[in-house]
Amino acid sequence: MKRILILAVLLVAFVGCKQEPRTDFVINGIAQDVYNGSRVYLKDVSNLGREVYTDTAIVMDGKFILKGSVNEPKVRFLEIQGIPGEFLFMLENSEIEIEINKQLMLESTATGSKTHNDLVAYQGGIKELQEENRNLINTFMKYRKEQDTARLDSMKVLLEDHGQRFLKFPAKYVKDNNDSYFSLNLIGLEANKKKFDIEDFLDAYDNLTPSLKNTPMGGKVKRKLDSINTEYQKTAHLQVGKIAPSFEAPKPDGTIVSLEELKGKVTIIDFWAAWCGPCRRENPNIVKIYNEYHDKGLEIIGVSLDGNSRQSNPKKAWLDAIEKDKLAWTQVSHLKYFNDPVARLYDVNAIPATYILDKDGKIVAKNLRGRQLESKIQQLFMQ
Repeated sequence: MKRILILAVLLVAFVGCKQEPRTDFVINGIAQDVYNGSRVYLKDVSNLGREVYTDTAIVMDGKFILKGSVNEPKVRFLEIQGIPGEFLFMLENSEIEIEINKQLMLESTATGSKTHNDLVAYQGGIKELQEENRNLINTFMKYRKEQDTARLDSMKVLLEDHGQRFLKFPAKYVKDNNDSYFSLNLIGLEANKKKFDIEDFLDAYDNLTPSLKNTPMGGKVKRKLDSINTEYQKTAHLQVGKIAPSFEAPKPDGTIVSLEELKGKVTIIDFWAAWCGPCRRENPNIVKIYNEYHDKGLEIIGVSLDGNSRQSNPKKAWLDAIEKDKLAWTQVSHLKYFNDPVARLYDVNAIPATYILDKDGKIVAKNLRGRQLESKIQQLFMQ
């Protein structure tokens, strides 16, 4: 009986001494050779993707301290007055030591935050990809100097593949680390970028653990993804890999032309106008491409956005530009400026704009100009 009582007392003591989750953070900063009085800024990112100052401290004798609390581990930025750049780290309720690299803020280090270790692992993956890219470019330059055409073509394929892997790496990291608060933060950071693959990140979010999705931040990230997806769906049919939407439009003589008539051929849909300076400057390049590849099966359909209210005679301006620029391919227009039905169907808000379709009518590239456009057409005819 005595032994049982002793065990019970020990058990109560153990439970009573069990460490409670920490509810505050302390950042001990080491800032050697940073001037006394320099101000340290702790920054957050708002819902609109803007940086917001949340706290400040003063450097004294190469040190500074920041204290506070966070509801969940979250990405923060540290900036120091007079030092270029900023340090990105994961802030959580713990005692964190940050050692400032005055020469390169990005290379500062943080210890004491478990979620920051996940950020460091992610950054390591990015650095590996960057190093791989440098090696590929060096090899590409070597073959170009040697004029080794066959190997150059192979390197172009490798560089393109590497570029895709680089773009997809953040979403892949989230999928591979589905129980990390940093993954949740990473989705939020990437969502502020222009090149954001909403479909990939929706899949990555769905793969997160339920406990992570059920956090306040999990709900916030999901709402942001849903908002982006709503906008994306408006133009989802125009993404690379989709079949280009069909349309009909009148030629200068009133004859109706359909995109369907060009099926089975590599096609460029070129949105332009007589009043558009950049379009007119690009036309010689398109003429060159057309002359080189038309006999091989290339077709171009020019969609003019003439009809600007400042044009006294939009149709004449359109026809004069066709003749002057020697545009020998099919030309169509409703002469309704940006209200042209084809322009609205293809979500064209600025020109020049191009859609490049393969022989199956699938969109393979958008808005290429100059050498990039020529290279893409060359690639399509090499397949």
